[in-house]
Amino acid sequence: MKKHRSNPSWIRSHLNDPYVREAQLRGFRSRAAFKLTEIDDRDHLFAPGQVVVDLGAAPGSWSQVIAERVGSKGCVLAIDLLPLEPMPGVQVIQGDFREQAVLQQLTVALQRRPVDVVVSDMAPNISGIAASDQARHAHLCELALEFALDHLRPEGAFLVKAFQGSGFQEFHASLKQSFTQVSSRKPLASRERSPEMYLLARGLRRT
Repeated sequence: MKKHRSNPSWIRSHLNDPYVREAQLRGFRSRAAFKLTEIDDRDHLFAPGQVVVDLGAAPGSWSQVIAERVGSKGCVLAIDLLPLEPMPGVQVIQGDFREQAVLQQLTVALQRRPVDVVVSDMAPNISGIAASDQARHAHLCELALEFALDHLRPEGAFLVKAFQGSGFQEFHASLKQSFTQVSSRKPLASRERSPEMYLLARGLRRT
């Protein structure tokens, strides 16, 4: 049976999840914060004063982590189709990243500043049709990559959630064409049953 947030077994599992409890204790908006902290502790993505763009930011736990690590002199721009409650040190843009007008709003907010890190935890609303869901998520990954290629500084980093399945290898290959270093990360906080994999790309190739 498909797991769902209204399913009692899912609810029990969620409430017993140690990452959920720890997120509540530390004031994070979701357990996803620990995926990013684990990756950053290993790969050192963030530093004080950086400009960071968080794509697919809702409910905001990644932006919370990033704002803390780039500090008061940093700049964090968070975008999502869903509304986000205000966060200290984070500029929020609500809108559909697939729409040109919303992308232009994000570009204007950058004020011509090159971006140090682009992170994307975007995912489509799940329809239950695996092939369709996979294709729509792959499209979001491609859009995130296009944005990163347009705005990252040469030594910048791009971290993106991808789902293993149809199109995964092709997207991985496209990252290798654009960056000199591409690594796969599966944080401990990622649920074992989840097909998600985080791809970290660094070192823009000169064209």
